[in-house]
Amino acid sequence: MAENTKSPSGLSDDEAKEFQGVFASSFTAFVGVAVVAHILAWAWRPWL
Repeated sequence: MAENTKSPSGLSDDEAKEFQGVFASSFTAFVGVAVVAHILAWAWRPWL
């Protein structure tokens, strides 16, 4: 019965852990793309 309890978000513990893993990897990829874009923009036109 305890494994079926839901959190306020409506996700079980396993679902929440899976979502957190996907979110963390997606966020890491987004930050990586942003860093590369900033490096390329800096190489093209330095702003400082």
